[in-house]
Amino acid sequence: MPIGAGSSLHFLVGPAIAFLALALLVLFLRWAFGTGYGRGTPEPPAGEGLLTLVATLSRRESALALRAVLSDAGIRSTVRFPAPHRADVLVFPEDAARARSLAAVFPGGRAVDG
Repeated sequence: MPIGAGSSLHFLVGPAIAFLALALLVLFLRWAFGTGYGRGTPEPPAGEGLLTLVATLSRRESALALRAVLSDAGIRSTVRFPAPHRADVLVFPEDAARARSLAAVFPGGRAVDG
């Protein structure tokens, strides 16, 4: 009969410590590298963004054509697609008035008043 054999559970101490250390490591890494549970970057209010909306169009091709017209006029612009069948053309605030006047005469779009 081996010495110390019986009802002793000393053989479980090593794996229990390893499991506890691993669980603490997982919790620490989740805290350190987690997403923050909804602490995403808040969107700025409509009037405080870097770009200004000048037109909303229903077709991608129309938005890209308006962007080309604006580019020919020396106005930097971009297009975003917030929903299907919707394209917004945005420009920097200092170019918004000129861009709106060009967008107003552009076929297929709806100029947005500033």
